[in-house]
Amino acid sequence: MNYYSPGGFRLMPPVVKNLLIINGLLFLASTTLYSKFGLDLTQILGLFYFESEHFRWYQFITHMFMHGNFMHIFSNMFALWMFGTAIENFWGSKRFLYYYFFTGLGAAALHLFISYLRFSDLYTAIESYKNSPSPESFSYLIVHYFPEYKWQAYEFISTWSDFRLDKSFVQESINFVNKQYLLQINIPTVGASGAVFGLLLAFGMMFPNSLIYIYFLFPIKAKYFVILYGLFELYSGIMNQPGDNVAHFAHLGGMIFGIILILYWRNKYRRY
Repeated sequence: MNYYSPGGFRLMPPVVKNLLIINGLLFLASTTLYSKFGLDLTQILGLFYFESEHFRWYQFITHMFMHGNFMHIFSNMFALWMFGTAIENFWGSKRFLYYYFFTGLGAAALHLFISYLRFSDLYTAIESYKNSPSPESFSYLIVHYFPEYKWQAYEFISTWSDFRLDKSFVQESINFVNKQYLLQINIPTVGASGAVFGLLLAFGMMFPNSLIYIYFLFPIKAKYFVILYGLFELYSGIMNQPGDNVAHFAHLGGMIFGIILILYWRNKYRRY
């Protein structure tokens, strides 16, 4: 028994079409409301870290329909159409829709888990610093956790080293790290990228020898493209470069949960 139910080829199958419409309407609404009324929908519908005061459970779903800018939504929607069309035609709409949300939710779950590990480590480092503040320990904290402020903090640390008995430096440094922690846990995650990477994984597994043209010029088989892209996301996520605002582990989460579900389906339907 096959674990898919193809319904014939359609250039714009219904689930893909409706996902494109919903994403487009919400992007239009978010840009219009922000420009006209200063209302930022990402602060309501984006996915926040669960310790943030802005976190709500419904954000696990709503963040998948929010995007930061035009290029963000364009790249995601183009990939949704390109890979999603083939997958929905191959599986049928019901299975495709289930897979899309399963991988999107899985991506969000892995992203929040990695965030938990990182923020727990940061919180521990900050609390340790508060127990023994000094120019040297503050410098260590900046270099290892806030490297983007390394040059701005240099003069402050140098002056503090010359006036160690001045308690105002201690309080100012503590205010700084507290502010940075709150800023980081209050950055929302938006986008359909997790589910889109799940679709990319599915495309690579369903059509492994199909050619994908990088920048529309360089052909590569889908199975190799998926592997290389996955390794790139893993490397980027581990490196966690300052200023990198891409949720790489959410992308990996979409792929990981995608392969889990596909393998489950394959094993399930082989029993019949």
